[in-house]
Amino acid sequence: MSQHSGKAGGLVDPHAFDVFEFARSGRQAAGAVRVSQLPRMLNEVPADAPDRDTLFTWQAEGSTQPELQDDGTEAAQPYLRLALHGSAWIECQRCLAPYEQSFDVEAAYRLVATEAEAEEFPLDEDELDVIVGSRQFDLVDLIEEELLLSLPLVPKHEVCPQVHESLVSGAAGEHASDAGDSGDDESEGEDSVSGALDEGDAGKPNPFAALEALKRGGGEGGNKH
Repeated sequence: MSQHSGKAGGLVDPHAFDVFEFARSGRQAAGAVRVSQLPRMLNEVPADAPDRDTLFTWQAEGSTQPELQDDGTEAAQPYLRLALHGSAWIECQRCLAPYEQSFDVEAAYRLVATEAEAEEFPLDEDELDVIVGSRQFDLVDLIEEELLLSLPLVPKHEVCPQVHESLVSGAAGEHASDAGDSGDDESEGEDSVSGALDEGDAGKPNPFAALEALKRGGGEGGNKH
């Protein structure tokens, strides 16, 4: 985990810093963290992944915004913004092979001092989370939490290179063979009908030929009389 000097000066230790002072001073910081430093996230990475220790970059920014208090006055309240970018290898649930999942997270937080205050805080915006800050705030925990929340519900390739044999349905193969068989049967049926018609035509005398024979016979009889 790298450290970075904020806008107001001084190094920021992402494992322990005064997030309230960070917000009040409007400071900024940036750094990087590897998956190996995030044990819960590392559990999501398959053992056969090409790279189990990928890198995430982060940027954090503190600020304050005026809010109306219970006594009718306005007071500046602390906020924190966090952006995360990177990727990690996770297991595709369709083909069971590892694939690289990208992460682009942007989140905003209203900082409060206690859990009780967080529970009572009215949430007017869906994009805003309320978190408990401290003077020894661990940004790494927050980064890991955001990455875990950003994992897809069903991780999978956009297009799997191949489907695992345990997931292949025999029904598809049967349907495929049935479709082929039905096509053959249909072809054979057409041939048999055509053959039957040909045989019927061969065995049945042509009505025009019979008429010609009748005319010829009638003509011969007339000559006799």
